[in-house]
Parts: sequence; structure tokens; C-alpha cells
Amino acid sequence: MVSRSTRTPDSVASRPLRALGAVVDAYRRVFVSGPAAPLLSRPKPVRRRGFALRLVVDDIRDEADEVRGFDLRAADGGPLPAWRPGAHLDLFLPSGRQRQYSLCGNPRERFRYRIAVRRIDDGEGGSLEMHRDLGPGDALRARGPRNAFTFVAAPAYLFLAGGIGITPILPMVRAAGERGRLIYTGRSRATMPFVADLPGADIRPDDEFGPPDIPALIATAPPGAAVYVCGPPPMLAAARRCLFDLNPTGSLHTEQFSAPAVLDGVEFDLTLARTGRTVRVGARETTLAAIGRVLPDTAYSCRQGFCGTCRTAVLAGAVDHRDRALPDADRATHMLPCVSRAAGDALVLDL
Repeated sequence: MVSRSTRTPDSVASRPLRALGAVVDAYRRVFVSGPAAPLLSRPKPVRRRGFALRLVVDDIRDEADEVRGFDLRAADGGPLPAWRPGAHLDLFLPSGRQRQYSLCGNPRERFRYRIAVRRIDDGEGGSLEMHRDLGPGDALRARGPRNAFTFVAAPAYLFLAGGIGITPILPMVRAAGERGRLIYTGRSRATMPFVADLPGADIRPDDEFGPPDIPALIATAPPGAAVYVCGPPPMLAAARRCLFDLNPTGSLHTEQFSAPAVLDGVEFDLTLARTGRTVRVGARETTLAAIGRVLPDTAYSCRQGFCGTCRTAVLAGAVDHRDRALPDADRATHMLPCVSRAAGDALVLDL
């Protein structure tokens, strides 16, 4: 691929960019500086899901080494929106960071949400802020609950949790009752939250059993079972590779807490038409991250392509769609920049 430093006005590689520049110039003349400008100057509505919530930290306790549990209540003391197993909250921390945390309490408790947060010292700072800076009585803004890890009806269940991945699975285990079996892995018992709450679970710490053999554990699922896996990326990848060979009548349901890494990206130019800025999106960078360098307040939530919060109109360029939420009818005109990218050298977005 030709780098930007070697392009010249007469190079073949520059022609798509000149064409996109013409589209942007026309857009500005007609809509930004023309008679339609007053309409376009209004804030663009953002499609959001879930409820806007004002919460207060009610209690904090240690659940395991480097894991703290947080009880949250409504700031006005009223009942909280209902939720089902697998749901999570989007929390907006005092610093402005936005993080997602699974609800691990009892869905029948309408006046309290429970979450658990593992401290990650070399992470992006959200867990450190939760551990160091929040105390009982502190206010939090939240959105949700939302559910991308739906608990489906099935004749039997196998739950496979790795470490903090127990949090969304815990309410499912309770709901499944005798139809479910939980295999819970982690570094050691001391690092695994809620072990004391799971007397019937198959607890397999690495320091006692060795690293988990995911295919062997998946093979224990009954035919037709719904298999739920939440844990580190290698565990999820192994489950996806083997489930349908081992249990072709079963169904696999996975959730991960972090945005997936960009492993096969190609650099491209991204033009934000409303701001008139063009940025270069790196090969290992998401489109959303590049947008954030120019527009840090851009709305997003899951960063995994399932919620639709970051949905954005595409003015020019082809899109490599990698999401799980955008309807087919909208794929020619919109994209979810948290995961999707340009299919060519450039994109122009209505931002």
C-alpha cells in the first residue's frame, strides 16, 4: 500500500481521495453553508437503548483477591429497571470513562444492582478508578440494563466461566437450576469471586488442576445443551473452534468484556464531513478510536458491534461491515465504527 508521504497529486492512488474530497466539498456547500445549514446545526439524535440512570454506590466489599463487589441503588431510592440474566450496565465513571459491567445479583431484587470488578493494573484505568476512587455514597451515571448475552430456553445447560467471567453467568446458573452444570476456572481459589456461593459447581483452579482443557470440558455438555462461555479470549476462541464438532445439536453463547483486537485491518483515510477533518485510521486501530481523536464525545457503548449506539451515516466509500446489529437494509448507508472499517482506501462519515 502506498503511504501518504509518497503520494503525489498525479498518482493513481490519490484519485479516490480527490473524488471523496469533491463529495465533501459539495456536502459543505449545499448543507453546511447553504440554506439547510440551520437544520444540520442541530445536535444529531443518537439512537440509545436502555434507561438513563442516576445511581449511588450503596456498599463495596472484597469478593476475591483484586475483585470488589459493588451494590448500586437508584439515587431517588426508587425501584430499578427490571433485567434478565446476562444483562449489563454501561457505567460512566467520574473521570468520563465508560465501562460495561455484568449484573451478577438477583433479577428479582428491584432496589439493588450488583456488579463485580477485577482490578487490572495495566489496563485502561477503569477498574483502577472503580477500586481506588469510588466509595459508598458516590454518584454514578449509567445506561441500561441491556443484554447481548441472552439466556435462552434449553433442555440442558453447560456454563463455563473463567475468572471474572463468572459475573454474567452467576444469575444464569441460578435460573437454570438442576438443568445446568457450572465449570468454573481461574488462577486460584483466592482469585475466583463467589466460590462460596456455588456449592454445586465444578471448581477448577489452575494451581490445582492445571490449565483447563476446553474441548474436554465442552465435550461434557449433553446433546442439545445451550453452552455459555465467558472468560479470557483464548477460552472463547477454543470453545468456538470445538463446540459444533463435539455437540452438533447444541448452541454456543459467548461474551467477552473487552473490545476485540483488530488483527487484519488495513490503514485508510477517514473524513469527518461536519468537522472538515481527515484522519488516518491505523491498521490495528478501530474507526471509533480514530473518530475519538477528533470528537472525543462521540457516543458509543459496547465497542463490539452489537448495540448500535455508535451507528453513523456513510456519505462516501465502501464499508467492511463487521457488526452484529445493523439491518441489511441500512448497510449501504450506515456503519458501526466500533468494529467496521473501510473496504477501500477512504471513507467519509456524517460527523
